[in-house]
Amino acid sequence: MLKGSKLLMAFCLGAAALPAQAQFANTGYGFLSAVRDRDGSKATELLDAPGSTVVNFRDDKGDGALHILAGRRDLQWMNFMIGRRADVNLGNGSGDTPLIVASRMGFLEGVELLLRSRAQVDRANRRGETALIIAVQQRQLPVIRRLIEAGASPDRTDNSTGRSARDYAKVDARGTEMLKLLAGAKAVKPKTVAGPGL
Repeated sequence: MLKGSKLLMAFCLGAAALPAQAQFANTGYGFLSAVRDRDGSKATELLDAPGSTVVNFRDDKGDGALHILAGRRDLQWMNFMIGRRADVNLGNGSGDTPLIVASRMGFLEGVELLLRSRAQVDRANRRGETALIIAVQQRQLPVIRRLIEAGASPDRTDNSTGRSARDYAKVDARGTEMLKLLAGAKAVKPKTVAGPGL
């Protein structure tokens, strides 16, 4: 009998958790909808709710508020979300951070804001691409310049081709200016990993 009552109790606790999860998802999707619609009143209401964590909620593709805002070049809303403690290093479903999204778009003001807000300059997506690799692939010269100034490594390679930002610039027929920018970047040595020796 004791075994049966424990099982029943576990079932009840699990069933009670489902409505809470569904409610959080509804609130999260409502928040992202408010962000997409530029509905400041609704977004603020959801952010100000007791115990709210919607600022870093991600949709089915993994996009959070900062991904959406960087994609539409919305500096004012990005400032607002960062002020509300949005995670500037949050990866979406592909692992793209808001910095990668802004770099892809050539959104220099967004790149500046994210770097000032402590975005990790060499944080890679699931393909191993950094913001600098993406900026080189998209020929975003002002963004490339800023990322290098922030310490981005031109020699970090991606996972799909094994190429670095410098390599991508070399194979680009119009990459001369990018190569000049990358030539001024300091080579970054990989950090030594401490741990037991094999």
